[in-house]
Amino acid sequence: MANPRFTAIPALPQSGVDEWQLRVLSAIKENVELLTGTRGEEDRNSVALVRSRLNVSPPAAQTMTQVSAQGSGVTVSGVNIPTLDDYGRLLSDTQRLANDVAALRATVEALVNQLRA
Repeated sequence: MANPRFTAIPALPQSGVDEWQLRVLSAIKENVELLTGTRGEEDRNSVALVRSRLNVSPPAAQTMTQVSAQGSGVTVSGVNIPTLDDYGRLLSDTQRLANDVAALRATVEALVNQLRA
């Protein structure tokens, strides 16, 4: 994971500035240090997320783009039954869809883990 580059904020002058200016600059300095992770916050809850910290690869191309099962079947004694070929295509379609969902889930899980780190 790449580390972002931030420039340190110099100490604020303690004289020669109005009190309100010192308070505003102090608040800005503290917030920037919290966002950049340089303030020493133990839980690091205030650290901003930067793009260089994310390295999740895009998910693989989707394999299930359309259903190959056609819904063909036969009627036996008034009951509609799918043909064995169509049933096999449906099983194959379902497995491809399950594989696509698993790949997307792995990508989302990797992203969530990086966001939490």
